[in-house]
Amino acid sequence: MAAIQESNNMITTSPVKLRTRPITATLILIGGLAALLLSMAVSVSFGAAKIPLSLVWEAIFQFNPNITEHNIIQELRLPRVIGGAMIGASFAVAGAIMQGMTRNPMADSGLLGINAGSGFVIALCFAFFPGLSFSMLIIYSFIGAAMGAIIVFGVGSLAVGGLTPIRLVLAGAAVSALLIALSQGIALYFRIGLDLAYFYAGGVAGTKWSQLKIMLPWVVGALITAMILSRSISLLSLGEDIAAGLGQRTKLVKFVGIVVVLILAGSAVSVVGSVGFIGLIIPHLTRYLVGVDYKWIIPCSAILGSLLVVLADLCARMINPPYETPIGALIAIIGVPFFLYLARKERREL
Repeated sequence: MAAIQESNNMITTSPVKLRTRPITATLILIGGLAALLLSMAVSVSFGAAKIPLSLVWEAIFQFNPNITEHNIIQELRLPRVIGGAMIGASFAVAGAIMQGMTRNPMADSGLLGINAGSGFVIALCFAFFPGLSFSMLIIYSFIGAAMGAIIVFGVGSLAVGGLTPIRLVLAGAAVSALLIALSQGIALYFRIGLDLAYFYAGGVAGTKWSQLKIMLPWVVGALITAMILSRSISLLSLGEDIAAGLGQRTKLVKFVGIVVVLILAGSAVSVVGSVGFIGLIIPHLTRYLVGVDYKWIIPCSAILGSLLVVLADLCARMINPPYETPIGALIAIIGVPFFLYLARKERREL
């Protein structure tokens, strides 16, 4: 970490100027956090049984186990909303780091096989180790995420001319399709289709406090590490040659960054399932608003990613009550057109 910190300090003395909007970024952090807290409060109060906000406040700070509404809030809705915020931050920051390190505008854990790899290993766990604890499930999810990423980068590198953003996405799509097909085959053979169907649809309805307690230290540690890496990722986003010329140990930064991405994406997938496009949409929106300095991109992405998932979960309950629409489908409605726009833009620039 000392080497990374040394390279971080060189940014302030280097001739490279990063286009930033610190005032806008500060407003996004403050306003986004306020909007996130408000949306979380509304999400907790809304459901099959509508609960006033005043009762939500009482359930949090003056919990009474004899009141049914208090139990609903504490055991069902609070972990669901907090889990959604954590998952949104994890996917968004993972996407931001991937895009910065690879300089690939279409980098996202869902598009590059990380989610599919994690889902495939989780399907194996459901089939062969049905009584596996959630802490072990997270570990296996990390392993699956790493496996998916290694296969995608390996396949993409085999093409003549090396690894390009388009080839990386195509390799990710092919490998993801293969891993999802294998997962569905396992589901049919071992009759675990209902579990995996909900997993691939994506949702936070079943989130429990026990899951959040295990997930929390992983996510918090990864987010703190991402902030420590932020200045180094800013240099990498300008080009590896520039970063190396300024004395940065690029291989070390990339290794730590990949570990952070695997932890964030693996943790999120183990809870919410395969939800894509969060890590694609949010970093692009954040860069448009605050500039290219990852010191601001990473925290703003975390806030906006959390807000997106909490609002998507709220909409999922409002579209067709009392039934719920998978949040993965809602986010894909925005994500697919955005991905097509980026792919078209990338092809024009080739």
